[in-house]
Amino acid sequence: MNNRFVLALDLKDDELLIEQYVDYHRPGSVWAEVIESIEESGIEVMEIYLVENRLVMVMEANESFSFSDKQAGKNDDIVKAWEVLMSRFQQTLPSSKKRRKVGCDGKNLRS
Repeated sequence: MNNRFVLALDLKDDELLIEQYVDYHRPGSVWAEVIESIEESGIEVMEIYLVENRLVMVMEANESFSFSDKQAGKNDDIVKAWEVLMSRFQQTLPSSKKRRKVGCDGKNLRS
């Protein structure tokens, strides 16, 4: 059985930066090594939705997936370079007490 995770992230509120971020995530534009890292970590489905400058990512991952293992995988130089590149578009969530960019403390309103 897969696990579902929902993450939120804000982009800098700049139309040009948002457009560039979207371009980087179009089918065929994400670096192959990043896709490979995602798949190897156990993530089977990843969808990203954009509302204004808020991104919502829905992931389905198998039992082998863990956030700590995925973080450790960022030691790959190419994946690390992708993360650095993407960070120039991102900002901390306004409500984040820990000044995190990605929030995963949301509530499922249907459960």
